[in-house]
Amino acid sequence: MDFSFAFTPDLIAVFVTLFVLEIVLGVDNVIFISILASKLPKEQQARARNLGLTLAMVIRVVLVFFAGWIITLKEDVVVWFGMGFSVKDFILIAGGLFLVYKAVTEIHHKLEGAEEEHGAAPKRITFSSVLIQILLLDIVFSLDSVITAVGMTENLVVIVTVVVLSFGIMLFASRYIFTFVNRHPTVKMLALSFLLLIGVFLIAEGFGIKIDKALIYAPMAFAILVEALNLIASGRKAKREHRRQQAVQLRPQYPDADESIAVSAALSKGEAGAGSVGLSSRPVQGDADAAEERAGLG
Repeated sequence: MDFSFAFTPDLIAVFVTLFVLEIVLGVDNVIFISILASKLPKEQQARARNLGLTLAMVIRVVLVFFAGWIITLKEDVVVWFGMGFSVKDFILIAGGLFLVYKAVTEIHHKLEGAEEEHGAAPKRITFSSVLIQILLLDIVFSLDSVITAVGMTENLVVIVTVVVLSFGIMLFASRYIFTFVNRHPTVKMLALSFLLLIGVFLIAEGFGIKIDKALIYAPMAFAILVEALNLIASGRKAKREHRRQQAVQLRPQYPDADESIAVSAALSKGEAGAGSVGLSSRPVQGDADAAEERAGLG
């Protein structure tokens, strides 16, 4: 590995390419961390985001210094049905399956509301469980990122500098990404779909199927652009109508009402006929006297 650092056109080109790659992979991390952290109490969400991203950066930097060992993980260790699998392949497949499972589970909860069923105690999400899930995905993303970076350059100074700078930007932007994703249900659903695609991409790569990342990131970027235009249009419409913009609700919320009171009132048979409404043809005595008085005056 090379620890030298000299400003050359080739080095600058590699630096910019790696920086863009780390930013893209950092967005994956931020989206996943944002969705997991949103399940925690509000006072723990910022801590989970910051700690998750910091640990991701540390893991990636540590893996860079073990790049020589990581490259050996690409060698096949078993051959099944004529297809060789390396340690890297198993890690990518396991990480992809985990990401697909989490994305599908979150989509199911958002649409079906399994976590809000009446009569069922809500499942408690702990800070440690969220942190463990973040670490598992950090390792998968970091492994893929380090192998790609080492394949582009052997200069450790460049790789470490890119990792630190990119995660510094992600750490600063994570708060705004977290707020934006969790404020708009449609954006959150797009983010979950994005994670689902990433999971499928990792599984395919683990099985030796090479998929151009542009086929994943370009459609998702277009979908985010369309949704951003929709949000801008709805915001301008709300301003014109001088009303507060209301977020889209995936499922309507109805207040719980006790119907026993209304049923008992309808079935009661008291003296005053409680629970029933009727029209009487008999005139009230006061009204009859008033009518006779008016007739006498006439």
